[in-house]
Amino acid sequence: MGVTCVCQVPVAEGKSVQQSVDIVHKKLEQLGALKQGSFWVDCETYHPTGNVSGQPSKLLYVMHNSETPLSCMGLFEGGPCLIADANFDVLMVKLKSHFQNAKAHKVECRGSRYRYCDFLIKVGTVTMSSSARGISVEVEYCPCVVPGECWNLTKEFMQSFLGPSVPELPSVFAAKAEGLFAPSDCVDTMTQYLELFNKLRKMQMPGSNVR
Repeated sequence: MGVTCVCQVPVAEGKSVQQSVDIVHKKLEQLGALKQGSFWVDCETYHPTGNVSGQPSKLLYVMHNSETPLSCMGLFEGGPCLIADANFDVLMVKLKSHFQNAKAHKVECRGSRYRYCDFLIKVGTVTMSSSARGISVEVEYCPCVVPGECWNLTKEFMQSFLGPSVPELPSVFAAKAEGLFAPSDCVDTMTQYLELFNKLRKMQMPGSNVR
């Protein structure tokens, strides 16, 4: 895994979510990017059933990524996080007396993967309760794991098909003690997806029904 940036792409004016996704696909294909299958990321929210030793309760987010099908990730609100195998989902069922699954809050992102030279691009539609909430774009620069050495290149590439929608440096990188020169990992990627999902949960999208 290289350095990854996950961002939201606004819905084009006068267009539906799917039409806006198709516009991004077309721009990538015009650049010469090749479609390479599909991807998905999902996130389930668990509420603790009670406080432990008087500590404030934290939400637990359990996330899955098609790129790592044999594992999943558990991220507590505000940290820490853990990486486990797929049986973690079974464990959460057994822990239902401690964590309650908020099924209505499940968020999914599904879409297409593209490859362009050393970049892997994923364009997805984010849905919640079968309703489209927004568009995500994930861009990974595969040869490098140090954000400080490739962010400018990654940003320039993203501008080639996203224009002014390119985000600033993801906060997950700047928050590390070593800053931009700390190696990136899968936790950084999933943290960015979680931030995007939480943002989109609070938004109402015009013309957002998925058919």
